[in-house]
Amino acid sequence: MMAGPGEKFPGPFHDQQPRSAAPSTPHTCQTAPARLGYQGNARMAGRSPRAHSLGMQYDPQAGTRPGTSTEPPTGTPTGLSPDRVTDDVLWDKVLNRQEATDFLYAVTTMGVYCRPGCPSPRPLRRNVRFFRCVAEAEAAGFRACKRCDPKGDRARIAQAVVQDACAFIEASETIPSLETLANRAGYSRFHFLRLFRDHTGLTPRSYAEGVRARRLHAALADGARVVDAVAEAGYGSESRVYEKTAALLGMTPGSSRRGGAGERIRTAFADCPFGRLLVGATDKGVCFIGFAEPDAALMGDLRRRFPQATIEADDAALAGTVRAVLDFLQEPKQALDLPLDLRGTAFQQRVWRTLCTIPPGETRTYAQLADMTGNPRAIRAVARSCATNPVSLAVPCHRVVGSDGGLTGYRWGVPRKQALLTREGALPKPGRNGAPR
Repeated sequence: MMAGPGEKFPGPFHDQQPRSAAPSTPHTCQTAPARLGYQGNARMAGRSPRAHSLGMQYDPQAGTRPGTSTEPPTGTPTGLSPDRVTDDVLWDKVLNRQEATDFLYAVTTMGVYCRPGCPSPRPLRRNVRFFRCVAEAEAAGFRACKRCDPKGDRARIAQAVVQDACAFIEASETIPSLETLANRAGYSRFHFLRLFRDHTGLTPRSYAEGVRARRLHAALADGARVVDAVAEAGYGSESRVYEKTAALLGMTPGSSRRGGAGERIRTAFADCPFGRLLVGATDKGVCFIGFAEPDAALMGDLRRRFPQATIEADDAALAGTVRAVLDFLQEPKQALDLPLDLRGTAFQQRVWRTLCTIPPGETRTYAQLADMTGNPRAIRAVARSCATNPVSLAVPCHRVVGSDGGLTGYRWGVPRKQALLTREGALPKPGRNGAPR
């Protein structure tokens, strides 16, 4: 409700009792006896500033807030109070449904308070009030919106439901049906499916397939026979596994059980700008790239990935591959195009393929990368896939940064990640004191 002459503007931090008479200060609004000679600009210039924006108190005697100058702030149009400008900025966020966590808005005609990004229809400006937090909105008599859930109650319930469903899938010997999971949670099938997918980035079926693949891999790694491992993982037959070996294991079940036994991996060491470099390759392509560690540590990393494979040095056969990697480190302006032998789950390989689409000189956040893979909620799974990337540089996981632009972690050290991004042009070059120029 807009305030009339002689009344306070309504706000969450002031009472709303009308004053009996307007004070004779430069900020009073004189009521015109007639419409003749009315000037809108004069009326706007004489309007009392709003004094309730986000809890900032207004001093009517001084005409300013405590600790502020009497001059209008930079960028504030003359004749408009800073409070009014601040409210306009908040209102713009509400109109554009911009997500924000530093304020809430309430609708006086509905008696509810919402997040700025609430999908409900936009209210009239005169019916809106702003608050800093849930407690203040509820103290003013408003209740939480059921659509945007500003208190997070529904989100916590949904998270508990999804966690319970994941635990149930993990404990089941076979893949439970969608109807079974939905009935257990007390939701319809369609509601539960949307809920599960929003929180995990996967359908319940895809999540259960991942659980089975993990069981199969663990059983094979422990040395179980293929037929026993397939049965323990919950597959109906071996044929189902062999049909999807690339997606499930990246190799045949027998090779996974043997830890790469029978495979031949050629290796080559070289010096690079970051220290020592190790490249490993099978007959299919490059399966390992590591750097910035001693030779023994790099070789140990490779052997952990292929404990039973035959590993032999072959500098001559990998000379071209090593040269391509060194050229990339010296001038990483172009993508490192090498034949690759990537072994991982279907989700990991999808993340690795998506990483290769990020151009040199650009970065993406983990949330953006998850969205690019088609699983916007699977941010943690995407981060784990980046951390387990076996062919750094060829699959440029260094081009993924935190939501705030921070470099976060990197398998080969954050300083190397910073150096790579700087050489690609994604970061400004440091000055003499280490600060960006």
